Amino acid sequence: MAASTEAPEPWYLALLGFAEHFRTSSPPKIRLCVHCLQAVFQFKPPPRVEARTHLQLGSVLYRHTKNSELAQTHLEKAISQFEDVKFEAASILSEFYCQQNLVDSAKPVLRKAIQISQQTPYWHCRLLFQLAQLHALEKDLVSACDLLGVGAEYARVMGSEYTRALFLLSKGMLLLMERKLSEVHPLLTLCGTIVENWQGNPIQKESLRVFFLVLQVTHYLDAGQVKSVKPCLKQLQQCIQTISTLHDDEILPTNPAALFHWLPKEHMCVLVYLVTVMHSMQAGYLEKAQKYTDKALMQLEKLKMLDSNPILSTFQVILLEHIIMCRLVTGHKATALQEISQVCQLCQQSPRLFTNHAAQLHTLLGLYCISVNCMDNAEAQFTAALQMTTHQELWTFIVTNLATVYIREGNRHQELYSLLERINPDHNFPVSSHCLRAAAFYIRGLLSFFQGRYNEAKRFLRETLKMSNAEDLNRLTACSLVLLGHIFFVLGNHRESNNMVVPAMQLASKIPDMSVQLWSSALLKGGSDVRIQNKTTAVVIRVHNDGFPADLNKACGNTIDAHEAAQMHQNFSQQLLQDHIAACSLPEHNLISWTDGLPPVQFQPQNGPTTSLASLL
Repeated sequence: MAASTEAPEPWYLALLGFAEHFRTSSPPKIRLCVHCLQAVFQFKPPPRVEARTHLQLGSVLYRHTKNSELAQTHLEKAISQFEDVKFEAASILSEFYCQQNLVDSAKPVLRKAIQISQQTPYWHCRLLFQLAQLHALEKDLVSACDLLGVGAEYARVMGSEYTRALFLLSKGMLLLMERKLSEVHPLLTLCGTIVENWQGNPIQKESLRVFFLVLQVTHYLDAGQVKSVKPCLKQLQQCIQTISTLHDDEILPTNPAALFHWLPKEHMCVLVYLVTVMHSMQAGYLEKAQKYTDKALMQLEKLKMLDSNPILSTFQVILLEHIIMCRLVTGHKATALQEISQVCQLCQQSPRLFTNHAAQLHTLLGLYCISVNCMDNAEAQFTAALQMTTHQELWTFIVTNLATVYIREGNRHQELYSLLERINPDHNFPVSSHCLRAAAFYIRGLLSFFQGRYNEAKRFLRETLKMSNAEDLNRLTACSLVLLGHIFFVLGNHRESNNMVVPAMQLASKIPDMSVQLWSSALLKGGSDVRIQNKTTAVVIRVHNDGFPADLNKACGNTIDAHEAAQMHQNFSQQLLQDHIAACSLPEHNLISWTDGLPPVQFQPQNGPTTSLASLL
């Protein structure tokens, strides 16, 4: 005890001051910092000072050098009998082990520290969070949830409702990932009550509300309930505006168990932009999605200059994944391809990021392949993606798009029917997503249309329309209307066809969806080329409509509209053709052949488009 109450020696303070000066210099002078800390041992310091110096040396070497062996030695020596050192040393040592892919060495260090830290609330909670995160990264969500439950009860006993809410919300997030919805609903209800009743630091309270509302919004979006989510999304956006007006200089909590925060408010701001983009993409408000993506990416660039937190790269990748899908819909394939390449580069910098997003990356390449008519490559990309994911919603999304490839090819009946059995919207649909189930009805309608079973096709498409209208799924609504219009056109019911195609065209122009606009204008002007649309991007199909009126508008007596439709069709055709040529000419187009391992670092230039343009326009 005497050593802990004695004033630090002047030599120690001097060496510590020099070490910190060198560490925080610009640029940091890490070698000199290490020398200063090593010099402490020359004075034969008391055991507590010796342990802390080992901790400081281990931390500096771990974070600023590649001398991992020496860093490990110092961190292991720092785990002593002194409480103010051993828990921090255990925390950093476990981080070090994880970085070295020695996860099995990290777990026992954390478990032991958790066992002996119950009288130190801050470190006990922090170590529980850390071990839960480690289990979550390993996809052991059951163990992670158990630890978070222990943390919530400990925080309750310690009188910190704020930290209890953090533990419970973190558990709710993992339960959502596990799809344990029966457990999620009562947990979120409890969290909502705790958050509303807790009176404390305004920024902490609002950050809890943001966490709670983000979980609610993502829960609705996972379920494909784009309309139902709007009140929660509006509350979330109002909440982040409130946080941005609050000052950070609030008094720190007196309870050591409450010395935590979920995310910095700048990160929360980006996250709210991100979920807004997700909503806009699903709802078909693509210009709004573009607007918020631009804002979020600009904010991310500023943050990444000052902060190396890996969550920022994760946010960036998810934003790019969504805006790439928007580009494919709006007829900007070349830009989408360049952004896919950008995602590849981000994933090359982080193995964990690549592991978590490889399936999405191959899915995006599959969608791009469909848009440029490379169906064999699209099939290969989707097949690769299916092998890399266990996420049910993503699996269903991929299968839905792969089915459109088989429909397009026209000779893969066995594979197609096998897929359709697995995403049957009428029976045991694999996920609860309203949006994906509506898309599955659309795929059934599309297949029935090609098989000439028009009444069956109309039944499926009307089901899609009913579901789409219920949740404001604008893109599926536009696609279903234009395909129904095409069916009525084929059946010779031109007035009913016009009643479907015109609103489809109007809705598609608001989205804007270039493919549906081209398809609609083709029907309105007449001719043999139409565009068949799936849930995410376009598949071009050539249909011979011999014996049908040359022009839907003329058949309905709309001579002026017929001329306008022909001009629009010409404009859309030219834009898509130019974009097709530009995309296929990019070096990044070679990514369509990559299906295994890490994405290629460099791309060979293309001599020109490698796909047939005959069926594009």
